[in-house]
Amino acid sequence: MSHSFGRTRWKRFVVVLGAGVTAAAALGIGMAQGALAASFFISGQKFQVGADTMRVRGLSIYGMVDVTKKGTLVPVAVTGMRSARISGLCQSVVVPVPVLGPYTLRLTGGDRETTEAKNLFIDTTDLSVGQANLDDIDIGVAAGAVRKGPINPEDRDSRFFDPNGVAQQAVSAVLTDVEATAVAVSAGTMNVPDLRLRLKQGSHECF
Repeated sequence: MSHSFGRTRWKRFVVVLGAGVTAAAALGIGMAQGALAASFFISGQKFQVGADTMRVRGLSIYGMVDVTKKGTLVPVAVTGMRSARISGLCQSVVVPVPVLGPYTLRLTGGDRETTEAKNLFIDTTDLSVGQANLDDIDIGVAAGAVRKGPINPEDRDSRFFDPNGVAQQAVSAVLTDVEATAVAVSAGTMNVPDLRLRLKQGSHECF
């Protein structure tokens, strides 16, 4: 069954994660006190990831709590993609430089040829999609029962992962006008044609 959604904001998905985030937050307090060990720390710096189109095979969305090196808890919605073909990829982050002011580090690729990624995971605090066409979608599936899309192995093994937490999955999806505010991105492999990295004074983000 195919479902089509217009402008979709999955930030609300983070808000309604419910018991999963609550339990993870409790674990985070213990970790910050040294009672638990973390296998992965984020910097806490938010950055933008945008794309004109993402054609996905195996989509999953589930809740997690990322942790900074200082022990700050950051609730996120993880968007997992078993494989993705991406056009118009853009990634940007604004970095404050002493004396000189803000500079934007911007990476682009896939304008003429398609960027290909496998086992791609984007940890987001805000995700906006202009048009989402999803095939064979399940909403409200338990995170531990997700099979159509991937679960990051580090997340599945984490004490922060709640197998009973709410998740979504779909066999395939076509997402257009993707705008994500992220704190982490990881991929098994990524092939980016026409890769270009630019450092420019001022704010020149992807969106």
